Amino acid sequence: MLRAIVSCFLLFALAGCQLLPGRDAPDRPATPASGNTIPASREARQCLAELGATGAGFTPLPDRYAGQGCSLLNTVNLTRLPGDAGSFSVSNLGPVTCPTAEAFTAWVRYGVDRAARVYLNSPIVQVETMGSYACRNVAGSSRRSAHASADAIDVAAFHLADGRRVSVLDDWDDGTSAEREFLRVVQRSACKRFRTVLGPEYNAAHRNHFHVERGGDGGFCR
Repeated sequence: MLRAIVSCFLLFALAGCQLLPGRDAPDRPATPASGNTIPASREARQCLAELGATGAGFTPLPDRYAGQGCSLLNTVNLTRLPGDAGSFSVSNLGPVTCPTAEAFTAWVRYGVDRAARVYLNSPIVQVETMGSYACRNVAGSSRRSAHASADAIDVAAFHLADGRRVSVLDDWDDGTSAEREFLRVVQRSACKRFRTVLGPEYNAAHRNHFHVERGGDGGFCR
């Protein structure tokens, strides 16, 4: 009888502890099933959903800090870009942030492929890049480049369905009139989707590519 009374008392005491103010168990972050990645933020998940809705082919990548001001946060491996009819491949890209991938996807479809059809009478089949992520500074400065956070892409050339390759290096000045106009049109269209766009008229370091990035102070298109 005494044992039963003691047990009831202990149960009542434990129950009472759970009702005391300020004694609730602390919230703990959910642990993903894989155990090796942190759940994405709501903004990150929304971007991935929006990128998926475009029809782009991509794989989300785990977040990673590379040290020395370099990081890979909310990045994807972008493999296929949607078009009005069919899709395009992209070469040499590497990881890019999801918002950059979303802007790049829209630019290639609406700014590049449609311009190729108008000015060159052929759709594109591939965008050739010089990469995206690189843990480095802006040339000649101590400031980290947008490449150090995978927020910039360098675009070198466009491959057309009719077999032509139109490159920034070879055709900005020396291409046909149609190729020169095409490259200028796609650069101007990039300026509508990216905050910073640099090309051959900016400096000699960009004579062979368009640098497009979402960051930067204000807007700069050159």
